[in-house]
Amino acid sequence: SLFWNQGRWEEAEKLFVQVMETRKTKLGADHPDTLTSMANLAFTWKSQGQHSDALALIEECAQARQRLLGAEHPDTLSSLATVAEWSS
Repeated sequence: SLFWNQGRWEEAEKLFVQVMETRKTKLGADHPDTLTSMANLAFTWKSQGQHSDALALIEECAQARQRLLGAEHPDTLSSLATVAEWSS
């Protein structure tokens, strides 16, 4: 997240992909930490101008969070709000 905060998108992307894939392998695709990594990567892609990829990933994250955490969980609500914002 340090790279992300500094606007070093390519470096941040590489690390976020690595962390997400490692978490998928070790924790599972629907683990809350894996979903956080997925959301971080989506925001990174959005910052890089990869809007359609970012939207698709945050939609996948929102759906998984809704299944796993429920519709009223703060992480679910945040992801759903991001989907709505990026879709408009």
